[in-house]
Amino acid sequence: MSTTMSNPSMSHTLSNPEPVSFLAFSDALAKKVPFTVGLLISTLPRGGAQIVQPQRVSETVLKPYTREFSLEDRPTWRALVDGGVVTSGDCWTDGSFEGSRYFTEFLKPNNLRHVAAVALRGPVLDGFPGVLWFGRTAEQGEFTPAELQALEEAGKRFDDTAEARRNAPESPAWAHQLAGKVFVLDGNAHQVLPAGNGNNGGLDGALRDHLAQHARKLLGRIGKEQVYPERVLLPDTNGDLWTFRATVFEKFPALGQGAFVFFCLQPQCGDWANVNPADHAADQELSRLVPALKFMAKEFKTSPTLAEIAKTVHLSPFHFHRRFTELVGLTPKHYLLECQIHEAKSQLVAQNRPLPEIATDCGFAHQSHFTSRFKQTTGLTPTRWRRLALRLNGSAE
Repeated sequence: MSTTMSNPSMSHTLSNPEPVSFLAFSDALAKKVPFTVGLLISTLPRGGAQIVQPQRVSETVLKPYTREFSLEDRPTWRALVDGGVVTSGDCWTDGSFEGSRYFTEFLKPNNLRHVAAVALRGPVLDGFPGVLWFGRTAEQGEFTPAELQALEEAGKRFDDTAEARRNAPESPAWAHQLAGKVFVLDGNAHQVLPAGNGNNGGLDGALRDHLAQHARKLLGRIGKEQVYPERVLLPDTNGDLWTFRATVFEKFPALGQGAFVFFCLQPQCGDWANVNPADHAADQELSRLVPALKFMAKEFKTSPTLAEIAKTVHLSPFHFHRRFTELVGLTPKHYLLECQIHEAKSQLVAQNRPLPEIATDCGFAHQSHFTSRFKQTTGLTPTRWRRLALRLNGSAE
């Protein structure tokens, strides 16, 4: 892959904390570690993984990967589970690689033979890990140990660049922010991601138990009915509800045999505020929705209609609602409510204002409507939640 650069040296491009384009980054890296295809792949709030960069990806790579081969991509998912850098040779140690569908139907038609995937903490959204994915032809040969080390170091720099660009302030203790927001459970409801015995990924015991219980419920429905992705509210030890997107995959070969359940912690409106259309350049539909997300985060207090929101991205209300829900992982209505509740939480903690004022300021019709929706979303009344948040923040009530 190639692009035009403003003549930066490779060391400057890979270490400069200022944002650089993915194409500039990959071009600079290719001067040290040759490859034929370089991709940025990210997990997303709706479950699974998707190519998000560069903007111009061959249709013979993008479409098959989006349709099915993200589920077959062992290097990517092993890197996500184990961390570091993983090659296709690490994933098929029994000599079956060239007989796998991943090779015969995805890599080979694109004249690729060797793959390396480098784990990233959160290339687009905080808490949603991803990888830098590199493909080589047979003639280019396997990645050498020195090249793999260079790729791993580049991944760390890419992570630092992505975090510097977002420059997100430290979240308060009451906010549902975790280092990793993707939890994967296997067919026995055992946690696969994040990996490691006893690694709850920041979840408290009650929340972790509820994830396992709900996973068993969903797994028990396989073969009896169609299991659709759903929005799930699960309580922690304090009774505070956390919002997840639960997605069931009856088969996910890259992770192992049998079914798997993905629980993705719903990003908050502040998380989406740091996303730009270019961050999803390879996914034009999702990229197109970013202005609508920003419009909703800015105008939620005025309760914009679906038609008004859809108009910002030049789509019909029906098509916008369907694509928004599929691509973002929740409905526009729920996203607006999340914005309202997040603002209400901030005001409850920061200011000792009467509830009717907060209700009106956050776009609710009246206090009883606010209290009802707040409790429905958080599991607690505004007053009780405020006491909890102040305690978690170490503040006096």
